[in-house]
Amino acid sequence: MSLAIEPGVLKGLFTLRRTVRTDPRGSFARLYEAETLREYCGIEKPIVHINRSVTTGPGTVRGLHFQLPPHEEIKIVTCLAGTVFDVAVDIRRGSPTYLQHQTVELSGDEPVAFVIGEGFAHGFQVLSDRAELLYLHTAGYAPEAEGRLNVADPQIGISWPLTISGLSDRDRGAAMLSDDAGPGSPEP
Repeated sequence: MSLAIEPGVLKGLFTLRRTVRTDPRGSFARLYEAETLREYCGIEKPIVHINRSVTTGPGTVRGLHFQLPPHEEIKIVTCLAGTVFDVAVDIRRGSPTYLQHQTVELSGDEPVAFVIGEGFAHGFQVLSDRAELLYLHTAGYAPEAEGRLNVADPQIGISWPLTISGLSDRDRGAAMLSDDAGPGSPEP
């Protein structure tokens, strides 16, 4: 198998390690293998979007973003260049791990991806001068279903490794959980 999958700390999250083959010409790694992800992660939905983001500046944070039902998505996040501190927050109401989070450091130097199931908010902080991420999504973007968590919300309690910087106006304006009923999707 060219993909080794380990379950995350929170149900619905996985880390995926790719086998990299090298020779004098360079290297090769399989990025996606539907049958393996179906067998080990239960991913039945097809990939419908592939996005790439480039973010500059150590400390820059993108997130924490999610799509509400019925537009929830599974994401497979890979760092192609640079290094990021990647975060997934459980927003499944009724989940025993509701509002808990898991972090993974992703690097272009390591063949690891973060598989984020439905019902999680996602964000990352750049740890290098520049980072390039590749996202595989199982659902199309639905602006009317878009949601955000505030990256500094004490109820979530993420310990970002660097001072938070570079937030977009929309991310900076995300409400604290104490300001509303909180995000959520149906029970897992």
